[in-house]
Amino acid sequence: MKIGSSSFSSRSAVSACALCVTSLLMLGPVAAAVPAGTDPGAPVGPRSSAPRASLLYRSGTQVRPGSGAPEVPDVSALSWVVADAGSGAVLAAHDAHRRLPPASTLKTLFALTVLPALPAGLRHRVREEELAGIGAGSSLVGVAEDHTYRIADLWRGVFLSSGNDAVRVLASLGGGWRTTAARMQDKARALGARDTRVLSPDGYDTPGQVSSAYDLAVFGRAGLRNADFARYCGTAEAKFPGRGGGWSYDIQNTNRLLTGADGVDRYPGLIGVKNGYTTNAGHTLVAAARRGGRTLVVTVMNPQSGGGFTVYEEARSLLDWGFEAAGHVEPVGSLDALKPRPHPGPRAKPAAVAAAVAPAPSGGGAPAWPAITGAAVLGAALTAWVIRLLNRRSAARG
Repeated sequence: MKIGSSSFSSRSAVSACALCVTSLLMLGPVAAAVPAGTDPGAPVGPRSSAPRASLLYRSGTQVRPGSGAPEVPDVSALSWVVADAGSGAVLAAHDAHRRLPPASTLKTLFALTVLPALPAGLRHRVREEELAGIGAGSSLVGVAEDHTYRIADLWRGVFLSSGNDAVRVLASLGGGWRTTAARMQDKARALGARDTRVLSPDGYDTPGQVSSAYDLAVFGRAGLRNADFARYCGTAEAKFPGRGGGWSYDIQNTNRLLTGADGVDRYPGLIGVKNGYTTNAGHTLVAAARRGGRTLVVTVMNPQSGGGFTVYEEARSLLDWGFEAAGHVEPVGSLDALKPRPHPGPRAKPAAVAAAVAPAPSGGGAPAWPAITGAAVLGAALTAWVIRLLNRRSAARG
């Protein structure tokens, strides 16, 4: 049998038409899977979790003043942040993501990482090797080898005296120095602190170790949500066990805004968090205060004028501004902005099949099922027409 100039069997015609129908049916779900307004050639996959550009990535002072907003104080610190601890809104900032040595303010991240795994009442006898490697000139609380301490004692040594010896012992209980640094790095990423690079968990000057005013504000805010952290960082004075046991000595928090020591006026409503100093970092401070039902977190990194206590006075002026400005400024960013968000898991096959034949949601483009149904009807009609044509010609030639 011939149709035109081609040799063609009825079975071949039916097969060809069936192939057409199958192709149309396969194309239907593909078309339905591309949302309206989307480039069909664009790669399909989960949306990127990368945050949008923020004012906090711009250099200089960032603030969005409204009616009645006070003027931002003149602050000499290389970087600073004022944020609402409740909402995470950043009220103002200066070079918020500038990467700088953090000094002992990095101990906030150390505590966030290690503190939850060590019961406060646990007693530990310190071994000689646990105190090895403490950097020259480190601040110490007086931890002694072969002496037994409660974990709570060691944490008071960390928060009040900024004791690098206490950090060493706690880090050994947390898996070791390098393991603790790696865990701190993971914790920072989980909190959305992407400027921080951890090499020495105690904050001791180490080439390449950096953080930012933004990240430190994230750590301070997260710490206040942990009852143990909040209690330790807000303790002004405590007793620390002496060598040999049977006696103890007084230790005082080195955060002068909390204690009012050395001629620095105590800040009303201050609730912590942590100060620091190293040669490379200069003076650094994370401070939190509560007033009128609002809690603010302020970070100040490396003031460029004044003496060693300037960091406290600049933090004071920023806290005062923050409490006065609240409600009169628009946020310039959020401490939650960089926190990773979970990706949806892969869709199960039955759900994918159901989605292909179900009407599209409102606003998601034309539903898929009319196109699929139309393709099937058209393919069936075409097949029937070809078969009838072949039968007629076959009868005419018979």
